[in-house]
Amino acid sequence: MQAVMYEAFGAPLEVREAPDPVAPPGGVVIGVEATGLCRSDWHGWQGHDADIQVFPHVPGHELAGTVAEIGPGVTGWKPGARVTVPFVCACGRCRPCLNGDQQICENQTQPGFTHWGSFADYVVIENADVNLVGMPDEMEFTTAAGLGCRFATAFRAVIAQGRVAPGEWVAVHGCGGLGLSAVMIATAIGARVVAVDISAAALELAARFGAAATVDASAADAATAVRDISGGGVQVSLDALGSPATARASVAGLRRRGRHVQVGLLPPAAGQADLPMDLVIAHELEILGSHGMAAHAYGPMMEMVRAGTLRPDLLVSRTIGLSEAPAALTSMNTPGVTMIVP
Repeated sequence: MQAVMYEAFGAPLEVREAPDPVAPPGGVVIGVEATGLCRSDWHGWQGHDADIQVFPHVPGHELAGTVAEIGPGVTGWKPGARVTVPFVCACGRCRPCLNGDQQICENQTQPGFTHWGSFADYVVIENADVNLVGMPDEMEFTTAAGLGCRFATAFRAVIAQGRVAPGEWVAVHGCGGLGLSAVMIATAIGARVVAVDISAAALELAARFGAAATVDASAADAATAVRDISGGGVQVSLDALGSPATARASVAGLRRRGRHVQVGLLPPAAGQADLPMDLVIAHELEILGSHGMAAHAYGPMMEMVRAGTLRPDLLVSRTIGLSEAPAALTSMNTPGVTMIVP
C-alpha cells in the first residue's frame, strides 16, 4: 500500500510503499476511501502526543471506507461494509466501557497515534464490534470521514457536555474544523453563537454556518467582546483550538453559572493554562472536558445528518490526493476541512 510516513517528530513527511496490513483477532482492515486532515495530526507530528513511540509512523485518525478483511472473532461486520470509526477506539471490557463511556476507555487505541493511521490505502481497527459505525448508503465517504473526530467531538461537547439549550448564548473560540462543527451544531439546536478567531476567512465561514456574531481576537479582547455581545456573558463557551490564551478567554467570557467545555488539545508544550479560578469560584462556573464520542452514541447525530439538519459536508473546503498530504499537514493553513482521498 501507499502511506504517508515520517521517521521522527518534525521530520519530513513522505509518501512511501508499505506492507499491506493484516486483520488482527477481533479487528478489521479498512480500505480508506477518505481521511481528514486534522490539527491533532499536526500535534502528533510535532511530538506533542506521548502515544507515538515507534517510527516510521503513519498519521491520520479521521476516516471512512469499506471493510476489506475481518479478523477471527469479528461477528458484526462483513467485507464490503461501508463504515466510519470514532478516533477513540475502545476495548469494550474496562469499567468505563462497561458503563457506556468508551470515549474515555482505559485501554483505548487511536489510529494515527497508538498505531499506524489512515493517511494510507489501508488501516487496521481493533475491537471492530465495539468501534465500527455503519454509514447510510447515501452518505459520501468524505462526509463520514469528518464525523469521527471533529464533528462527533463537537456534537458531544455541545449536546452532552455543554448541555446547550435553544436560546442560549454560546461562544466558540477557534474556528477550524472542530470549531466550525460546533458553530453548526449549536446553531442547529437554536443557540446564538459568537465565533472567535484571528482569521478573517475562518470567521467568514463561521458566519456562513450560522454564527450570530463574530469576534476578531487579534483586534479585540475576546472575553470582553463576548460578554458585550451576549449581554453579560455566554451560558456555554468552548475552547475548540486548545491554547492557554483561548482556554482563559473562554472561561472569562462566561456569565454566572456558565459552562466552559475544553475540547481543543492543550499539549504540555503550549504551557500551562492559567484559568481565572477566582471567577470559577465566585461565579460558580463549571469546567468540563470533552474527548470524542463513543460509537454507540452516533445514532442521534447520524439522524440529524440524514435529515439535513446538520450538513458536515459543507465544512469540507477541499479534497486532495495522498501525494499532497505531506505539504498540507506541514502548513495547516487552509480554512475549513481538508479531506484526503487516497
